[in-house]
Amino acid sequence: MSTRPFVILSVVLVCLAGCKKPWPFLTDRYSKIPADAVKGTPATDPWPPILVSSDFEEPVPMPGPVNTAGGEDSPFISPDGTEFFFFFTPDVQVPADKQLLDSVTGIWYSRLQGGQWTEPERVILNNDVALDGCQQLVGDTLWFASIRSSDMLGDIDVFTAVRRNGEWTDWRNAGAQLNVDYNIGEFHLSSDHQRMYFGSSESSSNFDLWVCRRNATGWDTPQNLGAPVNDAQSQSQPFISSDGRELWYTAWCDTIMGPCVYRSLADSAGNWQTPEQIVVRFAGEPTLDDAGNLYFVHHYYTGGQNSTMLEADIYLCRHK
Repeated sequence: MSTRPFVILSVVLVCLAGCKKPWPFLTDRYSKIPADAVKGTPATDPWPPILVSSDFEEPVPMPGPVNTAGGEDSPFISPDGTEFFFFFTPDVQVPADKQLLDSVTGIWYSRLQGGQWTEPERVILNNDVALDGCQQLVGDTLWFASIRSSDMLGDIDVFTAVRRNGEWTDWRNAGAQLNVDYNIGEFHLSSDHQRMYFGSSESSSNFDLWVCRRNATGWDTPQNLGAPVNDAQSQSQPFISSDGRELWYTAWCDTIMGPCVYRSLADSAGNWQTPEQIVVRFAGEPTLDDAGNLYFVHHYYTGGQNSTMLEADIYLCRHK
């Protein structure tokens, strides 16, 4: 989920901060999808994603019950490929302040059982008004971004929650260093929990990718990844492979006129090499399992000069 829609929610949350009643969560997300919504398919898509790498099979919508005529976004798959988290909202054209109140917009979860993905369930991370997304599971800790009616340090904060006996507990703000001092954007932690990669526009008009390393008391000062990863365009939404040798991210491509998925490989000294395009045209937010299968977000648009976004789905490119 892009963090940009969160920016307009602060005033709404101030008005609702006094709400003390438990917030109603619906388990039926389908009931909130507009009745006239039309499910996009590869056959009806005027701008389908294009695979430009020989390492993968052609992109297809993720099998199973994850995708709907609403918007599925911000995917994360566990390294073993058995747990899948994503952001859902029933109508991508509804502004974020209205999504906040629809009782279904937020993080959802599906697991692989018998080779099939289960019907997604809502991940409950609060008992009041909140908008959660941009999630990553690290062990039994879920890291996520949120705007909520309490415990906020900035406009959009990073939080953590711990899974115990199948329930998410100990929701807490990740602290001032990440949320105020560094003001990180969409992020991804390395598998050893020692490095955090994130996108930020703090030092330029475009987003760059940064990394900060964990120390005994918190996190070191972030370092810009620099060239060849960062360039004059925007780079954001990073993903780092479990072995730390592959950096995936979303970047704008002028020739395609839209977001694309890129990959940079580390050399023997750990330096990031010249990135390569993997999937182009309205593709972004990559996540991979340890088998190398690539999941990403694809946005459906109408054709023509004044194109409008209709919905978003999770797509899959299986590794050959």
